[in-house]
Amino acid sequence: MEIISKINDAVYSVVGGVPMIAVLLVTGIFCTFLLKGIQFRKFGASFKATFGKSEGGSKANTLTPFQALCTSLASTVGTGNIAGVAGGIAIGGPGAVFWMWIAAVLGMATKYSEIVLALRYREKNKSGEWAGGPMYYIKNGLGKYWKWMAYFFCGCCALAAFGTGNMAQINTMTATVTSVVDYFAPAAASYDFIIKLGLGILVAVSAVLVLFGGINRIGKVTEKMTPIMSGLYIGGALLIVAVNYRTLGDVFRLIVTGAFKPAAIGGGLAGVTVIKTMEMGIGRGIFSNEAGLGSSVIAHSASETREPVKQGLWGIFEVFFDTFVICTLTALMFITTNYEMLTTKTADELAKLDDSTMALNMFSENFGVFGTVCYSIILPLFAFTTIMAWSYYGEKACEFCFKWVKSERTRKICILMFKILYVVFIVAAAIISGSLVWDIDDTFNGLMAFPNLVALVLMSGKVAKITKNYYLRKKGKNVEPMLSAYPEMNEEFKKDIENGAQ
Repeated sequence: MEIISKINDAVYSVVGGVPMIAVLLVTGIFCTFLLKGIQFRKFGASFKATFGKSEGGSKANTLTPFQALCTSLASTVGTGNIAGVAGGIAIGGPGAVFWMWIAAVLGMATKYSEIVLALRYREKNKSGEWAGGPMYYIKNGLGKYWKWMAYFFCGCCALAAFGTGNMAQINTMTATVTSVVDYFAPAAASYDFIIKLGLGILVAVSAVLVLFGGINRIGKVTEKMTPIMSGLYIGGALLIVAVNYRTLGDVFRLIVTGAFKPAAIGGGLAGVTVIKTMEMGIGRGIFSNEAGLGSSVIAHSASETREPVKQGLWGIFEVFFDTFVICTLTALMFITTNYEMLTTKTADELAKLDDSTMALNMFSENFGVFGTVCYSIILPLFAFTTIMAWSYYGEKACEFCFKWVKSERTRKICILMFKILYVVFIVAAAIISGSLVWDIDDTFNGLMAFPNLVALVLMSGKVAKITKNYYLRKKGKNVEPMLSAYPEMNEEFKKDIENGAQ
């Protein structure tokens, strides 16, 4: 384990931390500038698209735009929004929240660009399913000399599915459940291993029932679970913030002050640098909303909508909801509940605290037993939906990697093996220590992000042209649709235009 940790640290020093912060921020600024601040100009339109009338029911092997959003949100709204944010603040201080907001503002333009390109360059596989994501817009948009980068992305995505989407989620889930069980029955601590194993098996069985039902079943599950779990969490969070409303002014002051002078807060944060605060805020924010990683747009690619821009607007809302609603509520709860701890414990002591335990305390300290029970229900829901969504991302990455295999039967066996391994890892990760898991996740996220960000910068001009084309048509201009690299899709869309559909 020590050797793995050292290798991981060495790789992370190149693809994570300051280098990743710089690349993400530059890409976000570049996309924002080129798209003329689309996240601000079309923010209202993104809300209207999200809460407006749905575009009918999903066809076979596709998702409705809302199901695509919920599946994408299922992957982004996970344990990172709760335990991850709490851990980031504990290490980087309240100022990490400010940098999380900055990353999200820029990330809206990044996520929009990813989705537009994903729908523009997606393909249909032999099963009639839409397949898209960074690997397809790298291959179809940048040309054959860049194909290696598409395979590199897929390899990292498949590995990240085991880490970010699987092991980190189930590990945090089991740690939380055992903490709750031990709280009510301290004598049960000796049975923690059995409890974790049993929970891992239960989640694995549930996962099998969903995973092997294809994208339609995943979409139907996330469509129902995502609004419910988000509503429960938002309701509980607002109650905690309301209980501590007198400290809100001080909390926002700490967030802004701590972003530029974390040492000014004192206590255990005295030795924290601005760079460390930025790293925690931007890093945990990206882990949560996935803007720039390219992973969540794989779900958007399965949408039945024919307009890349319309689906892209859903992505703007997705980042806003994930960061400015869920993550911000977590931050407000955590800082108001743990202010004394943040200003008294040393940096080393804060770094050693368990993320899931700190997050659990937010609910238990404010609502007692009721809060403990609520949290033990909400977090597993967050984790389970993330596990479902990431299984689909990993499957699509494997599907792309094995396109070169001529035998359809062999390709299906390879994908089946991925699904089986994915389920097995759920059980394995339920019983292992989580610290190394999170470190490895950050590394694979960085490795996955770099080829995607390179492609976004190189193809940003195409995003701007597709966006301009869409709004010219919305104004009634007689211009040829810039819709898809897939000919069949364009023919279907032209028929819609002739019938007056927009």
